Amino acid sequence: MKLLVIGAGGREHALAWRLAQSPRVQTVYVAPGNGGTGHTPQLQNLDVDDTEGLIDFARREKIAFTVVGPEAPLAAGIVDAFRAAGLRIFGPTREAAQLESSKDYAKSFMQRHGIPTAAHQTFTDPAAAKAYILGRGAPIVVKADGLAAGKGVVVAATLDEATAAVDHMLGDGRLGAAGARVVVEDFLEGEEASFIVMCDGHHVLALATSQDHKRLNDGDQGPNTGGMGAYSPAPIITPALHNRIMREIILPTMQGMARDGIPYTGFLYAGLMIGPGADAARSLKVLEFNCRLGDPETQPIMMRIKSDLTTVFEHALSGTLDQAEIDWDRRTALGVVLAAAGYPESPRKGDPISGLAPDTDTCMIFHAGTALRDQALVTNGGRVLCVTVLADSIRRAQQAAYDAVSQTVFEGRQFRRDIGWRALPAARP
Repeated sequence: MKLLVIGAGGREHALAWRLAQSPRVQTVYVAPGNGGTGHTPQLQNLDVDDTEGLIDFARREKIAFTVVGPEAPLAAGIVDAFRAAGLRIFGPTREAAQLESSKDYAKSFMQRHGIPTAAHQTFTDPAAAKAYILGRGAPIVVKADGLAAGKGVVVAATLDEATAAVDHMLGDGRLGAAGARVVVEDFLEGEEASFIVMCDGHHVLALATSQDHKRLNDGDQGPNTGGMGAYSPAPIITPALHNRIMREIILPTMQGMARDGIPYTGFLYAGLMIGPGADAARSLKVLEFNCRLGDPETQPIMMRIKSDLTTVFEHALSGTLDQAEIDWDRRTALGVVLAAAGYPESPRKGDPISGLAPDTDTCMIFHAGTALRDQALVTNGGRVLCVTVLADSIRRAQQAAYDAVSQTVFEGRQFRRDIGWRALPAARP
C-alpha cells in the first residue's frame, strides 16, 4: 500500500519511518517533508502544499490513507476536505480541532464538561487583561488564543513579564490573528507530562506515556520552546494515575465532544500538570489540548512501537479502535533535540550539518528543520534534529543519545544536557 503523511517536522519523519516498517507498505509520501525524509528508505518527499493538490495526488496514487501531522492543516479543515472527496484520512475535523486552535474554546469546553483545568479569563482589551493580572498576582500564564507556532505561551514569573506579554500579544500585532485574544490563567505547580491517545469517534487507544522538556536550557531554565527533548515511558504516570487520567480527562473529553455534536477522531494530546502526593490524591489538571501527536514526544514513542502501525490506523479509520492493540518495547526511548542558533526567537538557517550518527535499530536521527542545498544537508528551522535512542534504562539511554549528539556538528547548535532527568530515581518524590 501507499500512504501519505502531511507535515515537515521531526514528528512526521518519525511517524512516516514507523509506518514504512510495515511489510505491507510500498511507499510513504511526506508532504512536504524535509532533508531527512527525502533520504530515508521507502519515504519520498512530495512538493505539494495545497489541499486540492494533495487530494488529487491521493486519488491518482490510490493512497490507502493519509495522516496529518501538524496543527495548521487541521485548523484549516483538511480532514473535512479529504472526507468530502471520499478519501480516508486520520485527524480531527476543523470544528473538533478548535480544542487546539482556540485556547478560549478549549477552556470553555473544559468548564462546560467538568474537566479539571486552571482558572482563567479571556480578553481582547489590554487594559482589562492587565487589571485582571494585577488582581491575581504572579506567577501567572498568558496565552495567545490561536495557533502561534509554539510562541504563544508566556509563563510569567513577575507582573512586569505578564503585562509585557499582554502588550506583545494584543498590542503590537506580531502574532497576527492568533493574538487577537489572550487567555490569562493561574499558574499551576507540579510536574508536566504528556498523555496521547488515538480516537475513532467512539473508542480510545492510549499510546505509551511520555514527558518532554519545554524550556531551552538545563534545569528547566530559559524561554519556553516547542520542546527540547523527550522520553518514554514517563515514570510519573503510574498504572493508577493512568486509570485516573482516562477516567477524569480523556473519556469525559470524548463524551463531551460527542454531546456537543462533534465526534472526535484523530490523535488527542492532553498536556497535564500533576501535583505532588499519593496517586489517588494528586491534583490532575489539563494545561492544554493538542489535536495531534506531540513533537518531540512522537520520536521516542515511535521508537518503542513493535506492532504494525498500519493495522492500528485501519482500525481507527474503521471505527474499531477497541479491537486494536500496540505491542510496546519495554526499553526506554529518549530523544535529544538539536536546535539552531538563535532558537526560539530568531533561528538561523543555512548552516551546514555534518557528522550524523548512522541510523541503527537502537538509534535514529529524526530530521525536523533540515533541507538539502546542492546535495548538502543544512539547517532550515528552529528545531533541527532529534537524536533518539532505545536502551535498557534511562541512564543508558542518556549516555547513548549524548554519544550520538557529540558526533553531530553545525554552527551555533543548542541542546540540553539533562534530557530525562526527571525520570532518574533521585528525581522521583
